[in-house]
Amino acid sequence: MTAAAIVSARAMPCPGGSRVPRRMASEDGQARELRRLADAAMSARGLLPHFSAAALEQANSLAHAAVESAAAIRDLRALLWSSIDNDDSRDLDQIEYAQAAAGGAVRLLVGIADVDSAVAPGCAIDGHARTNTTSVYTAAQIYPMLPERLSTDLTSLAADQDRLAVVVEATVAADGAVGESAIYRAAVRNKAQLAYRGVAAWLDGAGAAPARVAALAGLDRQLRLQDQAAQALKRRRHEHGALSLETLDARAVFADGSLVDLRPEPKNRAQELIEDLMIAANGVSARFLQQRRVPSLRRVLRTPRRWDRIVALARRQGGHLPAKPDGRALDEFLATRRSAEPERFADLSLAVVKLLGSGEYAVERPGARGEAHFGLAARDYTHSTAPNRRFPDLVTQRLLKAALCDRPGPYGEGELQRLAAHCTQQEDNAAKVERQVRKSAAAMLLQRCVGRQFDAVVTGASAKGTWVRVSKPCAEGRVVEGFQGLDVGDHVRVTLIHTDMARGFIDFSRSR
Repeated sequence: MTAAAIVSARAMPCPGGSRVPRRMASEDGQARELRRLADAAMSARGLLPHFSAAALEQANSLAHAAVESAAAIRDLRALLWSSIDNDDSRDLDQIEYAQAAAGGAVRLLVGIADVDSAVAPGCAIDGHARTNTTSVYTAAQIYPMLPERLSTDLTSLAADQDRLAVVVEATVAADGAVGESAIYRAAVRNKAQLAYRGVAAWLDGAGAAPARVAALAGLDRQLRLQDQAAQALKRRRHEHGALSLETLDARAVFADGSLVDLRPEPKNRAQELIEDLMIAANGVSARFLQQRRVPSLRRVLRTPRRWDRIVALARRQGGHLPAKPDGRALDEFLATRRSAEPERFADLSLAVVKLLGSGEYAVERPGARGEAHFGLAARDYTHSTAPNRRFPDLVTQRLLKAALCDRPGPYGEGELQRLAAHCTQQEDNAAKVERQVRKSAAAMLLQRCVGRQFDAVVTGASAKGTWVRVSKPCAEGRVVEGFQGLDVGDHVRVTLIHTDMARGFIDFSRSR
């Protein structure tokens, strides 16, 4: 997980994309059972597993809106826009365009799906989105925040479709500094829907250009400019103390309705490119609202309370960190360990992520200087680039559009405070659902491995229990015997002693 992933502090998709099929190929056997467990987990955590009849009726009644240029809407459909997302993504939130500027700078444009144009505050669809606040990505299926009629069609920036967007424009200097910026509405058209793996292999020189890149004149230059801007932005963030962390997401793999693997998916260069550009766009959005003196939702990661444990973790691996939290020193230590032991860096990253704690939403008042984002070393940061998948992004979009028209926003400060608390809570609930279903899937895979020993890393240690992660398959369980003295980041040998698929229990004992 790169620094951008700390933005949500849970296994969200990279700024875009489905990680598992929305429906399993077969409804038989294990896939069907996992879906039942996922539905139950959603309901138990106060999340709606299904859309109401009113929301579905409203979604089905919506028609494609005509996209025309107007005084307040620029016509940018002729630009060479492209998107990079997962291979199977249909709910596209962002498209990108870049131009070379003087002095090695890059003029960057990020087009964000104008979801607000189809979803009015207070309507049935908005009510569902406001309740769940996020799409939920489980090993069984995706529970989208918006009906698929919108997220994969009307409000998706799909290839070769005219769409409305909110555009964030910024000049990225050669040293990564974000200079002149602007936000405005526009009509856009995605010219190339690309996939992370193909673009990453091409950028790394490990594969040929994707077919669309080879076929569309100028797109190769366009993507290299985006990569140039992303690399510059990343370097500057790390100079200011942003963290480079890399944990592994596990993807459920099914064959004929049976779960066959939980396969880790490491991040690649194209995913990091998009993350870097989205971090920049989110910063521009936050500063725009601050300059317009509009109260806004911010994404923060507070100074870690368990810094002493991070210091101890670094000391055990030959590093030294100051007594007080210091992001730059931590990132330098992480870079050293990545170079020294790349094969174990994901384990170290996971331990640090656990100790950093979770991100949350907070309200920034006009003229005030709120909490920063420790993982990104950013004082001004919001969520604005994924309105199909996150309700805070839709809230921010509505605030931006109101500010552009010099009219009052749809949310007062008190309501924003309530939304910040609710979105934080529901994000935590969504993470627990994802984790619970992932554990059920892992228990399903491991049920025939009772008695087998595994190498593991401690991912949690508190009065509630001690948790470890094994890598093959990628799964987490609880140490119920011999856990005394273990703490986050410790490496330990464990023996699997029990599994319970229905409850997602995977129990280990510490091996002697």
